[in-house]
Amino acid sequence: MKRLPLNLILELAANILAPWAVYSWLAPHYGDTTALIGSAAPPLAWSAIELLRSRKLDAVSMIVGGGILLTGVATLLGGSPKLLQIRENAVTGLIGVVFLVSLGLRKPLIYHLAAAIFARQGGDAAARLGHFAATERGAKFFRHLTLLWGLGLVAQTAVMVWLVYVWPIGRYLLLSPVIGYGILGLLFAGTVWYRRRAQAL
Repeated sequence: MKRLPLNLILELAANILAPWAVYSWLAPHYGDTTALIGSAAPPLAWSAIELLRSRKLDAVSMIVGGGILLTGVATLLGGSPKLLQIRENAVTGLIGVVFLVSLGLRKPLIYHLAAAIFARQGGDAAARLGHFAATERGAKFFRHLTLLWGLGLVAQTAVMVWLVYVWPIGRYLLLSPVIGYGILGLLFAGTVWYRRRAQAL
């Protein structure tokens, strides 16, 4: 059996175990609100470190950086425990809305994210992507993917907000990231499936 890469282990620890552990440690002494604010620190720190490690300012890093900033601001604004949890999830929903709004542009957001990724690969990968996007099939491909991710992120937000109200905070902190990763996994799987389908046409 293959061992999980160290970076993946650290990511899972920072985004799943650490928030739950920080909340469980702080809540009995400082209350739910302070504990929730503290529990946001590990995933925010991990995201910031990963962003700094990439050392690239492109569409991908701008989305990640914007998400970090909005989540940090939403957390620091304070409020009731449920309001804190809802605000944090609202960031994901806002990004989903941005995806949907970008459908009104000539090249939607998914294209710019793909272009940033292809540019990192070097060679003529970015040029080939641009040529594909200029075709009717390419334009349709990127619009459909943008719609998929926009609706998917908005749906993820709706699910998470519902869980805020039906689960106690400790269970939510421990299990909601797993559900979030699962939804993102489905979106990535849908992206791969649609890409293969488009290539086969």
